[in-house]
Amino acid sequence: MKKLLAVISFSLCFVLALLVSRARAHFQMIIPSQNIVTQSGPRSIQLDIRFSHPFEGKMMNMARPEEFGVLFGGKKQDLLDKLIPTRINGKQAWKASYTFKRPGDYIFYVTPEPYWEPAEDKFIIHYTKTVVDAYGLEEGWDEEVGLKTEIIPLVRPYGIYTGEMFRGIVKLDGKPVPYAEIEVEWYNAHHRYKAPSSPYVTAVIKADKNGVFAFAMPHEGWWGFAALSDGGKILKHKGEPKDVELGAIFWVYVHDMLKK
Repeated sequence: MKKLLAVISFSLCFVLALLVSRARAHFQMIIPSQNIVTQSGPRSIQLDIRFSHPFEGKMMNMARPEEFGVLFGGKKQDLLDKLIPTRINGKQAWKASYTFKRPGDYIFYVTPEPYWEPAEDKFIIHYTKTVVDAYGLEEGWDEEVGLKTEIIPLVRPYGIYTGEMFRGIVKLDGKPVPYAEIEVEWYNAHHRYKAPSSPYVTAVIKADKNGVFAFAMPHEGWWGFAALSDGGKILKHKGEPKDVELGAIFWVYVHDMLKK
């Protein structure tokens, strides 16, 4: 009987650990078809908006966002009416298109509805951003949107080569978050790669006392940075008060050097 109880206990612990490890890899995504728009190329982009495990490719249903827009020249533009529902691997996701008319940096952002995660017994809200540079002006990439929590880039977040460092500052209610924990994950878009073990799926780093972090991206493609905090927010699930995990998410693209 003792051996049976030990086996059951171990199995339950293993399943719980697996659920929690998978829950930690949630990332709200907002991925543009390109992050640099030139005069000689297409002037419109497509935006892929989903809630996913970027490396493993697991999708979660994403309800219609509470907020979706773009910040340009210090002004916000509401883009909710541009959202088109779509399904990826049987799960609800969204897409949109946007045409650039003026030079400058455009900060696209999304605030999703709270997502209930039973494995962690909490809600998740990921305030998510990415930057697209249009026509080479290269101004405005470090503007703050004013989200509940957000990552402010300290490195221009485009024109980055593989292996270069990305730095940012984590803010909550407009103030830096000392020693914030940041999860980092690569978007395994075509599922060509596998991790040797679970810690290789999601990197975990910490900001310094000023909320500043740094990470060198070792592979071409999209990298997501998720700075997590509790934020003191409470929502109800089936009548019971539950904690809310707040995430400041920022997506960056890095490019391999091209040979002549």
